[in-house]
Order: sequence, then structure tokens, then C-alpha cells
Amino acid sequence: MKAILLAAGKGTRISRMVQDVPKSTLPINGVPLIRHTVQMLLDERMEVVVCIGYQGNDVKKALEGLHVTYYFNPFYDITNSIASLWFAKNEIDDDMLIMNADVYFSKELLHKMLADQNEVVMAMDTGRIEVGDYFFQVINGCVKKYGKDLPRSVRNCEYVGLAKIDKKFNSKFVSQMDKLINAQQHGLWWENVLYSLTEQEDIHTIDVKGIFWSEIDYFDDYERILDYLDGKFEGQEV
Repeated sequence: MKAILLAAGKGTRISRMVQDVPKSTLPINGVPLIRHTVQMLLDERMEVVVCIGYQGNDVKKALEGLHVTYYFNPFYDITNSIASLWFAKNEIDDDMLIMNADVYFSKELLHKMLADQNEVVMAMDTGRIEVGDYFFQVINGCVKKYGKDLPRSVRNCEYVGLAKIDKKFNSKFVSQMDKLINAQQHGLWWENVLYSLTEQEDIHTIDVKGIFWSEIDYFDDYERILDYLDGKFEGQEV
């Protein structure tokens, strides 16, 4: 299995608090977040690929000594994660984990993802409905609607930030990504490849409610991770 981490973006929402530092390199108990994630993936005997852009050398420094393959998106400041992933598309040749590098998650969550047998599965949390960054409407286990501003009456979970793709699905995934890139849709997230397939393919989900995770969009998200590791965290918002 192979894992691709998207770590090219600047993170404009948190950059006002943490200037000139890629959010994936923020320290978690003294270890850069991305190093925590990559080491966990390497421990599972995965090949690891990291897509870099903004302050790419800082990301490399955070991963110094680990066996990682890098791809650089030179247009990171005017594109989004779909473009970063496109530069690494030739790596999509095995069972894949694709994830945003600013997500903190545990081995428990990872093992739950790996145990799922669906061709495509995106992690979501039904315990995060009122407060969150990006929401799904899931019906019969599959993504039907999605969006940051998905109405409360429609949404029933929050997207976590990672997906698993079986190698049998890779050709469909890469073909759809190429279509979006060729249509100049460089400003999309990498997940839009999957979202754009929801009408013709089953994009399954797995519920990780009850397992701590946090995507660092704001400084409060980062502090929540630190509080969790210090034993001060009182639970996810519902």
C-alpha cells in the first residue's frame, strides 16, 4: 500500500497566527505533525509520498531521516491540492491512502480505515454536525451531497480529511483527475475528483465517531490536539 500526503498549501486561515510555518509541521508533543503521521504510515510498511509547495524545505526538514518520496507543485500559490496530487499521479499505482497532511489522527483511526473492504472509502464523523469545516450528506453509507455550507437539515457528518482507494479504482480516479485538470479546474481540492464521481460511482464512507481526530484549519484546532494529548479534552462538538 502507498500513502500520499498533500502538504503544499499555505494554510491562509491559520497563517495569521503562525507565520511562515507550514501547519503540517506544527509540533505535537515536540514532534512535527507530519512526522508523526509519516512515521505511523511507515510503521504499517507503506510507501510514503509527500506533495510539497509552500515552504517545502521546512516540510523536508521535519521529515529528515525518513524514507519519503517528494513531488513539488511549483504553482502552489495559485492552485489547490488537486494540482499537487496531479504532479504525483504516476504514484497512484497501488492500494492508496490519500490525505491532507494537516490532519491529526491515531493508529486506531488508521486501522479502521485499512480494515474497510470497499473500493473507495472516505473517513467521516457523525459526531461532528453542528461545528465543522466540510460536511457530507451520507445515504446508505455513500456520499450524496457535500460542501462547506451544506445546510444543517441535509448534512449528517463531517469529512475527516483522508480516503482509501483500492488499486482497481485507480484508473477511474486518475482519468477523472486528468479531466478536471484539462478543464483548468486547478483551484479544486483533490477530493473533488471523488465528489465529481458520486453520481456514477459509490463513494463509500466510514464513520470514525468516538475516535479523536482534528484537521488544523484554525489555531483553535491545533490547541484542541494539544489539549487532547494533555488529557484536558472534553469531547467533540456534536
